[in-house]
Amino acid sequence: MSLTTIKGYHGCVICLWLLLAMPLTAASSRILVGNYVSRTIDVIDPVTNKIVQTYNTELSYMAKGSPDGSRIYTSDEDEMTLDVLDRKTGKIIKKVPLSGYPNYFEVTKDGGRAVISLRNLPGAVDIVDLTSLKLKKTIPVRGGLHALDLTRDGKYALAGSIWSSRLSVIDLQTETLAWEVQFDLGVRPITSDTNPDGSTRRVYLNLTDFHGFAVVDFATHAEVARIMLPDEPNWYEAGGRPRNRGSHGIAVAPDNKTLWVNSASQRCVFVYSLPDLKLLGHARTGGGADWLTFSPDGKWAYVSNGWDNTVSAIDTKTIKEVTRIPTHGDPARMSAWILP
Repeated sequence: MSLTTIKGYHGCVICLWLLLAMPLTAASSRILVGNYVSRTIDVIDPVTNKIVQTYNTELSYMAKGSPDGSRIYTSDEDEMTLDVLDRKTGKIIKKVPLSGYPNYFEVTKDGGRAVISLRNLPGAVDIVDLTSLKLKKTIPVRGGLHALDLTRDGKYALAGSIWSSRLSVIDLQTETLAWEVQFDLGVRPITSDTNPDGSTRRVYLNLTDFHGFAVVDFATHAEVARIMLPDEPNWYEAGGRPRNRGSHGIAVAPDNKTLWVNSASQRCVFVYSLPDLKLLGHARTGGGADWLTFSPDGKWAYVSNGWDNTVSAIDTKTIKEVTRIPTHGDPARMSAWILP
């Protein structure tokens, strides 16, 4: 194992541990895991379900990869910037100043823009041009934002506010606020599915202190259902943290056939069929099931377990946890990255 220390922008030091067990091949993929406490980025190979690389930036706990495989983007809450790293060297190419504190971000499929939710008031979504590496536009919304997701057709950004209990939908073609939905509870992680023609069908989202999820019809802009998760199985173990009745972590599988929803209190993830929302089963996770993502081929679902410092790797066909991957301190937000 070799350690490379690289001098970054404005004197920031980034330590890059290269633990590569095998060379990257065409059409390979990685899972990027942001660790909240340690401020490290772990890189999981979904073929081996092992960590093959770790970036220690001491700046961020969230990362996204560029479609061409050359860059890693991280949100820097300390300096209110989007940091752009060269993947091979780990060197910061640029720190792009933002208009507020970044809470979550996504990169468009073409790699041209980063869409960033800002958590400070009055609330906004920043658009960064990833070619010029400059802030392109700030779109005002009502309320500081938490999670954000992009619809599968790439036409909209879905941004949720815990503080104003509102879902804000951004039209990415015009880069303007399209419509909003008001809730009685704060909006947490968000996902969506599609109609047969590829257009967005519904939005699914977690709500503060609600053990389940809400369903919004994309065409009518209205909440059409609110579904409680089962109370069993109860795999919560005594001696851990207090029970959290809420649900945090939700995602639609790559094949658009199932919806996966975390339950920290039950230490598991529940799986529902789409579009009928029939409960199909559940898989055990570690403690503090928090965020959720999939391998690009849909074979694996990954759940970050912040209380255990692990990530659960779940076989999506059998809906069974196969392994629990040790990570650095307090794993949280994750993303899948397809490498060319």
